[in-house]
Amino acid sequence: MNEMLSQSVFFGVAISLLFYQVGMYIQKKTKFPLANPLLIAVILIISVLLLLDIEYTTYKNGAQYIEFFLTPVTVCLAIPLYRQLEYLKKYPVAVFVSITAGVFMALGSIYIMSFLFGLEHQDYVSLLPKSITTAIGKGITEKYDGIVPITIIGISITGVMGNVMAESLCKWLRITEPVAKGLAIGTASHALGTSKAMEIGEVEGAMSSLSIVVAGILTVIIVPLFANLI
Repeated sequence: MNEMLSQSVFFGVAISLLFYQVGMYIQKKTKFPLANPLLIAVILIISVLLLLDIEYTTYKNGAQYIEFFLTPVTVCLAIPLYRQLEYLKKYPVAVFVSITAGVFMALGSIYIMSFLFGLEHQDYVSLLPKSITTAIGKGITEKYDGIVPITIIGISITGVMGNVMAESLCKWLRITEPVAKGLAIGTASHALGTSKAMEIGEVEGAMSSLSIVVAGILTVIIVPLFANLI
């Protein structure tokens, strides 16, 4: 089975797209917070690889075609930034102060946890970009000789948690201002969190989309201050 699938370069991309669609269907039908399409797809893919004794490299040979689109998708983030310029002009102080604080909090929390758990430099820098988009995060990790798979896992977990917990956390913390909710969600949990912000409201979605881009840029600028602390 493994040898046969290894000859199909589209095996990885096929099951990735199939299981993500399955996840979207389950989410739509159940409306359950934990029924996140990405989380469901990851669980199903891992299950298939284990059950059929398929090596990860076999899966990756096809899945890399999806990874290829990460860079162009990141460039396309300029579009929502342009569309939300009115919010940037209307709330310039709130936007930059909130997102800057969020970026410092994300990087600072990783530094504190890495220090407490005694992580090595390579592991530490791999986790620093956990709250930004994958393409930018990968670039940061590669620049500082980190481990890209760890970065991807960190970004995925952060995004899924933001998608699942964002609305409940805002209610628990009594954050009712739409602009504040959007900025917090987008800064903390990038695109996956933004998809939840769009479900919450139009303003929340707009501000979260704006936060993805600004947080990514600020992270690239601020990371050098943290990268060599461990």
